Amino acid sequence: MSVASVRRAAQESVSGLPRDFWWLWTSTLVNRLGAFVSVFLALYLTVERGYSASYAGLVAALHGLGGVVSSIGGGVMTDRLGRRPTLLIAQVATAVAVAVLGFVQSPVAIAAVAFVVGMASNASRPAVQAMMADIVAPEDRVRAFALNYWAINLGFALSSVAAGFIARYSYLIGFLGEAVMTLACAILVFAKLPESRPAAAEAGGPQEPAIGMGTVLRDGRYMGVVGLSFLIALIFQQSSVALPVAMGANGFSTSHYGVAMAVNGVLIVAVQIPVTRFIEHRDPRRLLVLSALFAGYGFGLTAFAGSSLGLLMLTVCVWTLGEIINSPTQMGLVVRLSPVHGRGRYQGVYTLSWSAAGLIAPLAGGVVIDRFGADTLWAGCAVIGTVAAAGYWLLMRTLPPAEQATPVAARQPARVAEAGPSVSRPRAASGS
Repeated sequence: MSVASVRRAAQESVSGLPRDFWWLWTSTLVNRLGAFVSVFLALYLTVERGYSASYAGLVAALHGLGGVVSSIGGGVMTDRLGRRPTLLIAQVATAVAVAVLGFVQSPVAIAAVAFVVGMASNASRPAVQAMMADIVAPEDRVRAFALNYWAINLGFALSSVAAGFIARYSYLIGFLGEAVMTLACAILVFAKLPESRPAAAEAGGPQEPAIGMGTVLRDGRYMGVVGLSFLIALIFQQSSVALPVAMGANGFSTSHYGVAMAVNGVLIVAVQIPVTRFIEHRDPRRLLVLSALFAGYGFGLTAFAGSSLGLLMLTVCVWTLGEIINSPTQMGLVVRLSPVHGRGRYQGVYTLSWSAAGLIAPLAGGVVIDRFGADTLWAGCAVIGTVAAAGYWLLMRTLPPAEQATPVAARQPARVAEAGPSVSRPRAASGS
């Protein structure tokens, strides 16, 4: 492939997206570049502070529990207050909480602040996803979500390397560095991103039905998607606890686990954009079925890797491909099924599926390995992947074409047009 063709492909991947999307994308990248707590919290507690592994696990669970709580709260705030205020509140709160976490020393205080950090950091996700849906045209959303996912993984990969060097000198610098980077995201949002929440229907005109959490929970098709997302998340979350435990039992070292996970990050950074260009306008049902099978059987094949690092890396390649296909496709489906004025709540429930899986998957994986062995867990992943694939196929059989699809809460007159929602700009006094 010539340099000119590579350049042309890159231009096609990023062209046509609005300027506000790129400011939001930059905010995501900066935020992930500053990630430190999520990478080295366990090491900080056990190595630097001298706490037990059990206590470190408890703190990690409380951090995840905070994310579960804020998934719903952040979604409601996104709809009621707006995308921009929710982002600002969440990012400033995260910056303060992370800085405080670097100084507190009592076990109770550390656990409490870690819960607050998890809650504050996760509260921004529904707002980011809703804002992206607001400002990007429907036909470009899969590409936009893929670019954002690419930024998340690129930032996380770079921050993981940087965090390793920083931790050698001072964990406190890492905490303060993340606080500064998160605060920089808040400043960027304040200075560059206008409010994108679609304006309500004009007074006297027809109104979109009121949307509450009950609306989301009664939307059977959407909750089916959330349930399937939870199953997929259960599979992918096994990479963080079950996989290193199983690798250790097979004689692998921590550096081997690092190499295996590096394959995941490098593949996402290298092929996320070209793969997305290939799948962008293809049938989402087939893509989601395929991604579920890649995820389930990718982890399932781990049972046959034994003590071969090469085979293990090959299994990582399989489930990473499922991750690359699933993330932008599923996010596009979530937006497609969400009513315009309920995007925050809908995104919050979707985020909840991943937060809940983050809590349940490590516990379930550990129990299965202890009682039945790792091979049973990997077989279970294959079964869950198969069930999820069948679920996607059945759930989406009656889904109308993208240009005709309307979510349940909007199947009434007077829905704001998807392709061109009116945008409420912030007041001059707000600083934009």
